[in-house]
Amino acid sequence: MKAVVFHGPRTLSVDEVPNPRVEEPLDAVIRITTSNICGSDLHPYEGRSQLNEGMVLGHENMGIVEEVGAGVQRVKVGDRVSVPFNLACGTCRNCNDGWTSACLRANPSGQPGAGYGYPKMGPYWGGQAELLRVPWADFNLLNLPEGTEHESDFALLSDIFPTGYHGGELAMVSPGKNVVVFGAGPVGLMAAYSAMLRGAARVWVVDKAPDRLALASKIGATPINFSDADPKEVVMEATDGFGADCGVECVGFQAHDPSGDEHPELVLDNLVGVVRATGHIGVVGVYVSDDPGASNDMAKRGRVAFNYGAAFEKGISIKSGQCPVKRYNRELRDMILAGRANPSFIVSHDIALDDAPGAYQHFDARDAGWTKILLHPAA
Repeated sequence: MKAVVFHGPRTLSVDEVPNPRVEEPLDAVIRITTSNICGSDLHPYEGRSQLNEGMVLGHENMGIVEEVGAGVQRVKVGDRVSVPFNLACGTCRNCNDGWTSACLRANPSGQPGAGYGYPKMGPYWGGQAELLRVPWADFNLLNLPEGTEHESDFALLSDIFPTGYHGGELAMVSPGKNVVVFGAGPVGLMAAYSAMLRGAARVWVVDKAPDRLALASKIGATPINFSDADPKEVVMEATDGFGADCGVECVGFQAHDPSGDEHPELVLDNLVGVVRATGHIGVVGVYVSDDPGASNDMAKRGRVAFNYGAAFEKGISIKSGQCPVKRYNRELRDMILAGRANPSFIVSHDIALDDAPGAYQHFDARDAGWTKILLHPAA
């Protein structure tokens, strides 16, 4: 099959690789119809997270079931399915508690959590390819209506729509709350959109990319370009000096100031400053335990020195972690089907698999208009 293969930092190619196959009775093989490029894919692409050469990339996947193992009972050949980026066994303690993002069995390294085509998440090839093997298929796959309707909306169910929603869950977003989201990339836009769906009174989105801030404005959020204004001053003035009730961190360890210098603590410090006393912060931007390319020695060891003292004094709760996609994807699918949610407003490009290496270059450079890229292997 054709697949997007990682050969080293900023070195990708579309290669012919062996087809995945059913290896265990609970496996399924999916023929990919859409696989997305994610901002998290840029961490190994830029060399900031270590990934083995030869890995097939892609953890945001959907497609049609082509083959199932002898033990698969619920999923059938021909089913249209969404594949959560979490790969989970369904029977360990964390899976039983609903935390499929921290499955205790799926990752052979022993680290909680497994996924497709990503550093430290196990040996599982990703789905930026024609085919994908899915272990524990009955548990992991979400059934979708047959056909092609809502393809671009459903493509976002594997990661960023649930992840944005999860950010709001961690930040305790509820009707009438004032919410500030840092980061207007795909996850940040989904966090803002989810806050609106959850009934937030006001949502601010902080970034410096005009095209992304324009999308935030399109859904009714208030954009703040931090190159032109201090987010704290804007939000404090709008809330009579109290601050936002909820803050969502959608940037992660590669946060940059307006001049382009990297400060891993930057967004956390801003959130502590802008969220009110006894407010809540949800962190879904990626932070890592080791980062050889970090801007300082502490950050290289995964230690981010943000203003925790002020957070403690203000009584702010901070929750973090990868999204357990299965916790939300069924309900978000049904919101799409009911016409209540249309997350595909962020999609900027639908391209063939062969064009993926060039698309990575545009996405990595933050070129204007390259917001969310969907790959279609059959195109």
